[in-house]
Amino acid sequence: MDFTASDGLTIAYDDIAPADYERAILLVHGFASNRNEGWRRTGWYGAFERRRFRCIALDQRGHGQSGKSHDPESYARQRLARDVVELIDHLGINRVDLFGYSMGSRTAAQAALEAPERFSNLILGGVGHKLLEESPASRGDVMAQAMLAEDPETITEPFLRSFRQFADEQGEDREALAAFTRVKNPPLDTAGFAGLPMPVLVVAGQRESNGDPERLAQAFADGRGVTIPGCDHFSAIPHALTKAAVFDFIDGVLDDPWAR
Repeated sequence: MDFTASDGLTIAYDDIAPADYERAILLVHGFASNRNEGWRRTGWYGAFERRRFRCIALDQRGHGQSGKSHDPESYARQRLARDVVELIDHLGINRVDLFGYSMGSRTAAQAALEAPERFSNLILGGVGHKLLEESPASRGDVMAQAMLAEDPETITEPFLRSFRQFADEQGEDREALAAFTRVKNPPLDTAGFAGLPMPVLVVAGQRESNGDPERLAQAFADGRGVTIPGCDHFSAIPHALTKAAVFDFIDGVLDDPWAR
């Protein structure tokens, strides 16, 4: 399925709704991924189906089956967040749980800052305390260069090469991904995190390159941080312990580490 965003770009999505579902969750994938690779293949669709959730997942613009502009301004973080809110408006839903992973966590955080009344819970995966720091402007340029390199073997940085290989495996539009990384976003309003009213879970692997999830969780008024042992950025998302942390959090039984 798809809908047309307010700027005219088409956004593809899945909406899997059991007849007797009690709550809905919206999933936002990471950079160079898509809803099928980020959520279906990693077992999240099935996990939410077994829990009788209405599961909604979009392809972020520039990814998967969604529209692919080659203009960096099409990928402003506020525009990505607006796609999330416009999708739940399109579906006629008042409130959902919101779950982002990696770059999708930035989109989810921005959406929560702009429309906190629309989200019952916020889950940020694959991120840590480095989200509180401003990313250097050069980071997007080097990722764009990796996306546009004629020969991926010329990419010397392993982190950049892994994303390029992932994009190639998914058959993504690398020119659109390069434009995605070249947009000049202002820093996230991390000072506003403390004012968000919903419970927040930050979950990441022990070897996560984006920092400590528990340190990031402390920036929220009602935050929980969970570290998945032995996992890195890519292996944490399908892990059973990540799923257990998410469902314990949603069920309200995850221990609050700041209450000790």
